[in-house]
Amino acid sequence: MSKTKKSGPSVSERDMAAQDRVIKESLALIKHKFLVMSGKGGVGKTSVSANLAIALSKKGARVGLMDVDLHGPDIPRMLGLKGLLEVSADKRMIPKPYSDNLKVVSIESLTQDKDEAVIWRGPLKLHVIRQFISDAHWGKLDYLILDSPPGTGDEPLTVAQTIPDARAIIVTLPQELSLGDVRKSINFCKTLKMEVFGLIENMSGFVCPHCGKSIDLFGTGGGFRTALAMNIPFLGRIPMDPKMVQCADAGESYMEKYPDSEVTKAYNQIVEKIMEGEQVKAAVA
Repeated sequence: MSKTKKSGPSVSERDMAAQDRVIKESLALIKHKFLVMSGKGGVGKTSVSANLAIALSKKGARVGLMDVDLHGPDIPRMLGLKGLLEVSADKRMIPKPYSDNLKVVSIESLTQDKDEAVIWRGPLKLHVIRQFISDAHWGKLDYLILDSPPGTGDEPLTVAQTIPDARAIIVTLPQELSLGDVRKSINFCKTLKMEVFGLIENMSGFVCPHCGKSIDLFGTGGGFRTALAMNIPFLGRIPMDPKMVQCADAGESYMEKYPDSEVTKAYNQIVEKIMEGEQVKAAVA
């Protein structure tokens, strides 16, 4: 009997292996990768992602911001970025520059119609996110911030599998309803062995502009208690400010417009913890 000849890898397998090599080379130029997650929508996760990236860049760090919220890509509008991504001579995407130290890639910057619905299944999402990493000309970065959609679906799973050294920053509201979903996100990270760098409590208190009294619209302290109970670092609280919404709608940087606000101070304190944490880790290594 003649032996059955084993066939070699398929074209798709060879393409995937080649893309894996490019992804590995691209990620090697990026020092620190953070996936910003939330257990549920409406907690201000995208706002946190954008402002952390801006705050890091203003500290002199080279930062990339990748919008992997494929169904709700709000980053370009929030940062006032317009137009499609350009392509380099070697056919790679050139991230949109927000400033000298911050550049952005989002699915919205690849579509002509900004209001067109993205109706994709899991395998296509995986392919697009991998392309954002392999085909984007990120170059050398100190930080890559990835803004993911709410929950523990295809997008965060793809990032966890594609970027094995990515660490999670989880955003929550103080209220118990939000915290229950956050615990699922933390357990998602533990299951995938993704390090949780810390938890941020967003919309934590609102200072009345008329009387100056602080009002806890969504409760208080829930994020800190959850971080303590789940044994993860608590990075800080970000208060609510209606001007943040106005700036996002106008595509303006809140922190540049209101540098002395309590919100800006909170972001700067969190960014200092991120940078100090990296310095400590580097020193230990």
